[in-house]
Amino acid sequence: MENSVKISIVMGVYNPHPRRLAEAVDSLLRQSFRDWELLLFDDGSTYFSATIRRTAEKDPRIRCFREEQNRGLAYALNRCLSLAKGDYIARMDDDDISRADRLEKQYMFLEAHPSYQWVGSNAALFDDGGVWGMLQVPERPHSEDFLSNSPYIHPSVLFRKTALVQIGGYSLAPRHRQLEDYELFMRLHHNGLRGYNLQEPLLQYREDAAAYAKRGYRRRIREARLRLEGFRKLGLLRPSALPYAVKPLAVGALPVPLYQWIRRRNHLPERRERP
Repeated sequence: MENSVKISIVMGVYNPHPRRLAEAVDSLLRQSFRDWELLLFDDGSTYFSATIRRTAEKDPRIRCFREEQNRGLAYALNRCLSLAKGDYIARMDDDDISRADRLEKQYMFLEAHPSYQWVGSNAALFDDGGVWGMLQVPERPHSEDFLSNSPYIHPSVLFRKTALVQIGGYSLAPRHRQLEDYELFMRLHHNGLRGYNLQEPLLQYREDAAAYAKRGYRRRIREARLRLEGFRKLGLLRPSALPYAVKPLAVGALPVPLYQWIRRRNHLPERRERP
């Protein structure tokens, strides 16, 4: 029997919030594109409750795996990559929501544009109160777009599996922990591979105070070091790039409420003009 799986969705979870996980998976079950599988990898959760088992029972396309010890998101995603049946790999986090046409639009794009190795999209920013902002990323990112932030929204991306295999998947280096996506995209660009961003919000990306609080100062230090490492490989390490390299240290010094206020101010949705 021919394999009908075209897209493998990879999701690493650790102590997932039951309601948010259910909403994330339900958004996949509503996809107009049907030839997918979900690899749900429990990365050593301290409680292995009925939540994950109930999630796996929702649809036969959902495959669950478990690691007894927490080894980090990069490890979970690499394990999923090794188990994936599809030629395409879609990222998804356990607290985000995919628009119903996300996979279809991204699959059709990559099928029609062989020069691109992955495709992402813009995202609507939301929390438990609903959508509060928009995150827009460059349509055709170049190396310079990595200076400010990663020009791709990781959980919005659909990859060609061959591209991830070619560069060896996600980095397991401790210095890249919690920075797997930024490091991955810089390494992809360094190896001459390119991605595209559809200029519409195919994902609702959760950003709330808890998300900001998890980005501790040690993570900010690792990010500053990663920027120096990545900028050098991309040919960006020049005096004008130094403010971008130390940006995480400055941001990490801000109180969480102030940083949250700045983020919300900078990403307000566009106001529609009255007719």
